[in-house]
Parts: sequence; structure tokens; C-alpha cells
Amino acid sequence: MTRILVAEDSPTQAFQIQTKLVDEGYEVQMAGDGQQALEMVPKFWPHLILTDMEMPVMPGLELVEICTTQYPAIPIILITAKGSDTTAVEALERGAAAYLPKSLLDEKLFATIDEVLDVMEADNSYAQLIQSMDYNEFRFTLENKEELIRPLVELVQQMAGGLDLCDDTGRVRLGMAVDHALRNALLHGNLQLSPEEIEADGELIVSGEPTLVERRRAEPEFCDRRIHVTAKLSPERAEITVRDDGNGFDHSSLPDPKEELADDTGRGLVLIRSMMDEVQFNDQGNEITMLKYRDAEA
Repeated sequence: MTRILVAEDSPTQAFQIQTKLVDEGYEVQMAGDGQQALEMVPKFWPHLILTDMEMPVMPGLELVEICTTQYPAIPIILITAKGSDTTAVEALERGAAAYLPKSLLDEKLFATIDEVLDVMEADNSYAQLIQSMDYNEFRFTLENKEELIRPLVELVQQMAGGLDLCDDTGRVRLGMAVDHALRNALLHGNLQLSPEEIEADGELIVSGEPTLVERRRAEPEFCDRRIHVTAKLSPERAEITVRDDGNGFDHSSLPDPKEELADDTGRGLVLIRSMMDEVQFNDQGNEITMLKYRDAEA
């Protein structure tokens, strides 16, 4: 059973989160502040930590910083209140795996947890062999199928982990960034879906009806579009380029990471820019290049 440690000082919010998680089948332990959560980690050994930002004794940002150092294999999701995106970006830069605005807690909690845990579970079976690798470059041309994303993310994580580019926390963060870039290319780039359309698609999946993604993949305008991925990895850095066949977007109009970001597109780009050392776009706006340099301590 997946174990989740929740740090939340509001009794009402804590009860709501605990109830949701328990009903979904998770084993849950609650902490009233960051210090209590930190003390519970070696006793409970959670698979994931879910923490509020503002708490007494030890706030969420400090908890992220300490856990990233002491327990790098445990990913942390930060819950943020409206207007606290500046601190959320700082938390991402310091090691948080994801952040979730409280306004989206009801609709995005489980999806965010699943996303982080999926990336965390990447297979490391080739780690010893990869340590002997000097350089690797691979290229993929992917159809617009979501089931192709996770295996590719896991491959990049295996390579980066085996090359000792980053620790466990960095491996998760690298995976999250690549995952978001691929999903953006598929859904927003090639299939030109808006965040609202993607959310509505989730309801169709539950009802068993054909989704907009499925219908659009079959349309002449979109059916031949592909996702082009190039990954170059060495013991010193990883460079991953993702290009779609869509029209692109005006990347000069990207929102300030410190602004309130409620939609998935904005949050995804904030995650990517916070988790990678460098992020570049081509002029058309349909290609992103992400660079991750070797951790100083790696």
C-alpha cells in the first residue's frame, strides 16, 4: 500500500485531505507542521510527502529543503494558497517534485500524486551498465499516444541516474520536466487542445465515450503529426529536445513564474523552467530544449 505523509496545520483541511486519500486506498499519516512531519519520516517511511506551504514551527519550504537533503528518494508535493506562487517556484527550485494550488485540490490531487509516483518508480535495472557509458544520443519520432510517454521518461531517468548526473530527487525532477514537455507537445502542440478541452476529456474517459484526443488523432489535419525527441546524455549533462508538428506559440509571452498560475499549461512550464538548469525555445515555439547539468555533489 502506498504511504503518504501529509503536513497540514488546518484541522479542517487536514481532515478533508486525509479522508480523500484514505478513501482512495492510501495509507496516510498526518502531521500538524513541518517539524512534526520531519520527525515522522524515519518512522513511517512514506512513498510521498504532501505538505502545506504556510505552517507554524517549520513551514513547507523549509521542510522541502531539509527532506531533499536527508531523504532525496521521497518526492514532495507542495500545496499552495492563492498568491503564494513566488514561494512555490522557489520550492520547486529547491527540490519539490510538484506543486498544487489549493483551488485545484479537489480536481487535481490524485492526478498529481499519480504523476509523481509514476515518475518515481522508473526502473533502474541498467544502472550499473550505464555507469560505464561515456556518451549516449537517441532520437525518437513518436505517434500521438500517451502510453509512449512514460517509457521514454523512464529511459531518460535510467540514463541520467546511471551516469550519476543527479541524485534521486534530481532524477524525479528531470522525469517530471520531460513528462510535461512531452504532454505539452502531444496535447497542446500536435492536437491543439486547450486546458478546458483536456479537462472535459477526462470526464469522457470516465463515461466511456470517445474522447476528443481520440477523435482529433484521427482527423486529417492532425493524424500525421508526430513528436520528435532527441536526448543527448553524458556524465556532465543531459540535453533533451522535444519538437511537435503544431503551429507553435509565442514563447515571448510566457507568464512570469511569480504570477498566479492556475491552468495546467502555465504550471507545466513553471515546473519545467524550475526543474531544469536551462530552457530554450525555437523561434516558432514548437520546440523546447532542456538542459540539466551534473549535480555538484554527484
